[in-house]
Amino acid sequence: MSEVLFTSTATAVGGREGHVKSNDGLIDLKLVNPASNRDDQGSNPEQLFAAGYAACFDGALNLMASKQKQQIESRITAEVSLLKDSEDNGFKIAVVLHAEIKGVSQEVAEELVDLAHGFCPYSKATRGNIDVELKVKAI
Repeated sequence: MSEVLFTSTATAVGGREGHVKSNDGLIDLKLVNPASNRDDQGSNPEQLFAAGYAACFDGALNLMASKQKQQIESRITAEVSLLKDSEDNGFKIAVVLHAEIKGVSQEVAEELVDLAHGFCPYSKATRGNIDVELKVKAI
C-alpha cells in the first residue's frame, strides 16, 4: 500500500433519506433522494461526489498547467447522474466534467484536460468503472 498522506472520514445513517456528517463537523447534511422526494431540501450522494470530483479535477488541471508552464484560470463543473443499470436492474452513475479554461487555446485546453484526467485521483478511481465525459471550452 502507498504512503497515506491523510484520511478523511464521514458517517452516513439512513441511506439516501438520512444524514451524513464528517468527523470534524464541517459536513453535516440532511440527505434527500431527489428521484422520489422533490419537496424536501437536502443533499445527495451524487451532489457530494460532484463537489469532490470538481475540486480534485480542478486541482489536477492547475497542476498540469503549471508543469506545462501555462498560466490559466479554470472552472470545473461536474454533473453526476444517477442512471438505471439495465445489466442488473440496479443503478449506476455517470459523470460529465465541464472545463472552462481561460488563458490558452482550445487545443491546449483539451491537452491540459486530458493530462489532468490521467492524473486526478477521482479520474483514476472511476476509470473503467463509470462513464466520464470531458467537455472543454477555452474562454
